[in-house]
Amino acid sequence: MEYSIGELAARFGLATHVLRHWEDMGLLSPARRVAGRRVYGAAHVTRVAEILLGKEAGFSLEQLRELFVAPDRERRRDLLRGQLAQVRTRIARLTLSQTLLEHALRCRHPDYQSCPHFQEMVLARLDGVGTAEALDHR
Repeated sequence: MEYSIGELAARFGLATHVLRHWEDMGLLSPARRVAGRRVYGAAHVTRVAEILLGKEAGFSLEQLRELFVAPDRERRRDLLRGQLAQVRTRIARLTLSQTLLEHALRCRHPDYQSCPHFQEMVLARLDGVGTAEALDHR
């Protein structure tokens, strides 16, 4: 089956300019042009799905381009490992943020800033203690 740029974009709920941008980035290229119009095939449908999955995994377009053109399996695995490490770091930061916010919302004091535990955390941070350690600081 063949798709115009509009049909391919619509299949994924994207604007056509997104596909054009991906073309400019070297992630996607039409199979051919007919009367000056882009024509895409089934492999392009798969590539768009791969790009969307990669973006959901946190890859930038530049990283995806490198992943797609990686010369061998080991290089692709290195890129995947690097992205996984970045995701784990973001998860740790978000988990810490969640804990801080939950503490502030659970606090029985009228204002979280008057909470002795919060004040201890602030003092610990002033002493150079990391946020995770300051959160556990007692």
